[in-house]
Amino acid sequence: MEYHVEQIDRVIQNAISVMEDSKVQVFEICEAARRELHTLTSELEKVLQETSDTIDKVDRLERDYRLARIRLTEVSRDFVRFTEKDIKSAYEKATQLQLDLMVYREKENYLKARRDELQMRVKSVELSIERADTINLQMSVVLDYLSGDLNQVTRILESAKNRQMIGLKIILAQEDERKRIAREIHDGPAQSLANLVLRTEIAERLLDTNDLELIRNELVDLKSQIRMGLEEIRKIIFNLRPMALDDLGLVPTLRKFVQDFEEKTRIRAIFDTSGKEKRLPNAMEAAMFRLVQEGYNNALKHAQPTFVSLEMIFLDETVQLIIEDNGVGFHTDVVESRARTHSQFGLIGMKERVELLQGKMDIESTVGHGTRIKINVPIKAEPGKELIAHGE
Repeated sequence: MEYHVEQIDRVIQNAISVMEDSKVQVFEICEAARRELHTLTSELEKVLQETSDTIDKVDRLERDYRLARIRLTEVSRDFVRFTEKDIKSAYEKATQLQLDLMVYREKENYLKARRDELQMRVKSVELSIERADTINLQMSVVLDYLSGDLNQVTRILESAKNRQMIGLKIILAQEDERKRIAREIHDGPAQSLANLVLRTEIAERLLDTNDLELIRNELVDLKSQIRMGLEEIRKIIFNLRPMALDDLGLVPTLRKFVQDFEEKTRIRAIFDTSGKEKRLPNAMEAAMFRLVQEGYNNALKHAQPTFVSLEMIFLDETVQLIIEDNGVGFHTDVVESRARTHSQFGLIGMKERVELLQGKMDIESTVGHGTRIKINVPIKAEPGKELIAHGE
């Protein structure tokens, strides 16, 4: 198959032009949505405050109305002590309070309905912004890829047909990772921070009650939630790039990962090493850590195991990783045929990572008897340029 650089360059330039125009349009849509979100958020804050004030006003009116009715009953029964003027005054006051109460109750119902409507619109706009940001990010990644060295792309195409899609697969893997991180932040720290804002407002209101014990309990609870949020952020940072990987190396990082996996999932997990431990190139250590991470996560999601083990064997010219579980197992011919089922997609991605390391991965699995993954990676092999360039 022959590849012509000029033709490829022309196609790529056209694609870049279209995508840049589309990116501008997506950006404008996203900015418009952000402005709308700012307007809705401001209005929602005002409605929330007005709703709170109205609820307090209704409570006061209900209390005053009850007292006014009691007063009206008293003056109506005792004609000796109270004059007709007193009775009329009490009746007018009770009537006025009743009317005010009806008006403010109606206002309260309207504000609550408006609040609920605004909250739904805010969530809808936030979702639209999130989707627009995702599309914009994907376009940026693809544009960066298309704007790269065309000669390098051509050499890759000419060197091996089966490596044509490596760059795109890496991009898609990065996008999946970014989506996962976005979900973790949205479901974890973002929700925690939103809850902390509400709890802080509660604590602020409690200051008016002068109930020190209640305020103290609220602050203790608030401090506990802050610590939990900080722990969630630290876990996300660790998943992004374990600092121990650079400082201590692959073995200590894997040992901590396995320990954390067992604590988090309550699944028995062990890690053993044999041979003479040695530091590997940074890119290789990062890639092998991701292989283990993907293997354990795949077992957790699909195998339903009660036990997962990891063995790392250092040989003279290779490093072996053996990941084994006692889960439900599967038919290995599904992976060999590269069928894109949910349970096997992670294993296919692992195979592609191993190929980038010039290694080999074997899978042994039987339905009902668990799975064994054996990975051999040559120590002296240089990871593919695509792997290094994309920060694996």
